[in-house]
Amino acid sequence: MKKGIHPKYEKVKVTCICGNTFETRSTSPSINKVDICSNCHPFYTGKQRAIAKEGRIEKFKQKYNLKKDK
Repeated sequence: MKKGIHPKYEKVKVTCICGNTFETRSTSPSINKVDICSNCHPFYTGKQRAIAKEGRIEKFKQKYNLKKDK
């Protein structure tokens, strides 16, 4: 690696809007707030809602008055 061309990679303290604070590393020292973190993200908390996939084709056919399959 060439010397003097890479930005500094420093520790940054980050605060989420849920109140969780954590320390990470970044090249941008101005990062101090985030909208979502692993403490409040639905995927990590297990509160992810299930998407109903059943009946999508039937709803589409009904919406556009298409014939049903035999």
